[in-house]
Amino acid sequence: MEPVATFCGNCNCGCPQLFVAETAPAERGIVINDDFAQQARMSAGQVGSLVEDAEAASRTSLLRVK
Repeated sequence: MEPVATFCGNCNCGCPQLFVAETAPAERGIVINDDFAQQARMSAGQVGSLVEDAEAASRTSLLRVK
């Protein structure tokens, strides 16, 4: 698996990581390992949708603060 990102990285506690599993089927090609040694596997489209939802929620939260 090819590492893409580490979320946190400021400790040695097994921070969550994002990988691309190039040999996996497309619907399971993106892998997120959490800090409890669990995995979530999904497609690139699912990750894109997750990011879009998170960005929209962030914008909505910012609008409520004003």
